[in-house]
Amino acid sequence: MAIEIEHKFLLSNDNWRNYITSSVKYRQGYLSSQATSSIRVRISDNNAWINIKSATIGTCRNEYEYEIPLDDANEIIENLCKKPVINKTRHFVTHGNHTWEIDEFHNENQGLIVAEIELTTLDEEFTKPDWIGNEVTNDLRYYNNNLANNPYSEWTKDIS
Repeated sequence: MAIEIEHKFLLSNDNWRNYITSSVKYRQGYLSSQATSSIRVRISDNNAWINIKSATIGTCRNEYEYEIPLDDANEIIENLCKKPVINKTRHFVTHGNHTWEIDEFHNENQGLIVAEIELTTLDEEFTKPDWIGNEVTNDLRYYNNNLANNPYSEWTKDIS
């Protein structure tokens, strides 16, 4: 079983942009979002994957990911996934011994930027850079499958 241990944070400023080591664009659609799991298809450049994640809220979740043919992924996203599709640029920023993944969302989720750090154990220590703001790991709104159902552009602007 694959386990994902991840923390999500908002950003307190744009200083992280000075430390980007690489970036990749993603387009992903959700086939299913249920109380127990979500199933998504993701495309980046000429690669595609299907991903199944437990719907557990918090730091630790089950996750399974498999590469699939690009043509199939495009058809699935266009014909089977709920809309809107998630479009984002993932920026990679190294800080200390960790690589932060910073998702800058586009289209219906324009303006939302979320930083994530994946850990290898639940008790693994990490340092927060000065550009890290409030933790939102336990806030359902910031999960990609929820952004497909309730895009950031439809939120009231009084979020923390």
